[in-house]
Amino acid sequence: MSANMKRERIRLGDLLIEHKLISQSQLQAALDEQKKSGRRLGRVLIANGYVDEDDMLQVLSTQMRIPYVDLSMFELNPKLVQLLPETDARRHRALVLKENPDSLLVAMGDPMDIFAYDSLVKILQRPVELAIASEEAMLAAMDRIYHDGEEIRSLASEVGRDLSEDTFDLDKLMATSSQSDAPVVRLIQTMFEGAAKVNASDIHIEPGDEVLRIRRRIDGILHEQIVEDRQITGALVSRLKLMAHADISEKRLPQDGRFSVNLSDRQIDVRLSTIPTQSGEGVVMRLLDQNNSIKALDQLGMPQDQLDAFRRIIHKPHGLVLVTGPTGSGKTTTLYSALNELNTPQRKIITIEDPVEYRLTRISQVQVNNKVGLDFARVLRTALRLDPDILLLGEIRDQETGEIALRASLTGHLVLSTLHTNDAVSSATRLMDMGLEGYLVASAVQCILAQRLIRRVCQNCATPRKLDASEQAWLHDEAGISLDNHDFVHGTGCNQCNQTGYSGRIGIYELLVMDSTLTEALRNEDQNAFQKAASEQSGYRPLVRNALDYARDGITTIEEVIRLCGWAD
Repeated sequence: MSANMKRERIRLGDLLIEHKLISQSQLQAALDEQKKSGRRLGRVLIANGYVDEDDMLQVLSTQMRIPYVDLSMFELNPKLVQLLPETDARRHRALVLKENPDSLLVAMGDPMDIFAYDSLVKILQRPVELAIASEEAMLAAMDRIYHDGEEIRSLASEVGRDLSEDTFDLDKLMATSSQSDAPVVRLIQTMFEGAAKVNASDIHIEPGDEVLRIRRRIDGILHEQIVEDRQITGALVSRLKLMAHADISEKRLPQDGRFSVNLSDRQIDVRLSTIPTQSGEGVVMRLLDQNNSIKALDQLGMPQDQLDAFRRIIHKPHGLVLVTGPTGSGKTTTLYSALNELNTPQRKIITIEDPVEYRLTRISQVQVNNKVGLDFARVLRTALRLDPDILLLGEIRDQETGEIALRASLTGHLVLSTLHTNDAVSSATRLMDMGLEGYLVASAVQCILAQRLIRRVCQNCATPRKLDASEQAWLHDEAGISLDNHDFVHGTGCNQCNQTGYSGRIGIYELLVMDSTLTEALRNEDQNAFQKAASEQSGYRPLVRNALDYARDGITTIEEVIRLCGWAD
């Protein structure tokens, strides 16, 4: 046993009274509550506001002669942390911090728990030296580092064992689907809970020849977990297809479906798509958190001059407003923010979406359903007979939808919609490529907003650095500027950002407001003149320039700008 454990059991309440951190009456009240709830005394004292957690930990650190560790400033080594299995780490509130020549330094939320200490020694099979740390900070660190990977692998193994004992049977799966202890159901629950913790936007399930890959998209980047037991793929995919009301007997054709899952106080809407591959059915699930409040326009991070111009245009009584960018670039968030501002009792607003991503009060939201012939064009024609002031069209996909949207915007309606294009300049010409007449596009379009989401550098581990030769060349050749002597930042990776160097995302925008020169070029269907007029427009700044502003200000990195601006290559 560690030398710092060879002492008489410390009475926490007496120790805190001795240091005048709590009163006798507060201790008695906490003890009474502890008897009812069964919670640890320290947690009761902190929860009731009787003692500050840092003060309590500092006193225990001094009394027990063990170090107090601030986990927000401590560089955790994920490989060392995972020496302790996740289930044991959470049960004992413990993290492996450091490897010494003959022992391991382990932080505990309650270092007075001798039974937990004995269990840790047995699990780690090494002498253990103790440190003390905040339990809340410890749980947050566990969420970042473990990412539920061990629990997923453990549940996957259990599903695999069940399948090896009894061949997968649809009736049995349906009969047990409501039992929370069914391994395949618990595996799915763990996947969703883990994705929700890290704010993942998508879950990818990809069967390989030997393994199953489960990947989550976090801040636009995929993070992979490997499950060795590929045998679970059939049960996992079939159960998800059942939840999405897809045909589990059809494995040769792609399918779509949707369902909702409740995770504690959150409701996640899931849009599921399957595709047959050589190694089995692959699944991608888009996750939409209905508890996320819709942002106000001024919370999107749009530069003030662009925000003022965009706000002025969406308050016009008619016209077409286009928001463009690839999948996952935040177009829907921008459109809903605009609708939220326009949503008043005096306006009739109808949205036509696939799928309806967020629920808005007072707005008529229509979900297209191609299986029954309820496509974008048909709903749009119907919507125009319902006396709307504002229409949101999820996407202009073809000539028919585009023509109806353009004519609606010319007959007294404000129409908001999206296109999948790389930048604002190419969007107007994309409409003409669909077969729409240039004069219609010129008369209807009020503005085009192109956007991307760029990763923020982690402020906890951001350090200055100079550009290398290839980055300097990119700036000269593609961006046309010279910033050789400017200090940019780079995230080295820390426990706060799970060693990625990035934390969260922010939008970058490119706003093109239609003027007489641009509309004339569109009427003449002169794409070269349109591009030239756009580049010369006062106030117009391309996406790459706005991204570089963020890099210059230390909000993101030059590597992220180059990665995101790949369209310029």
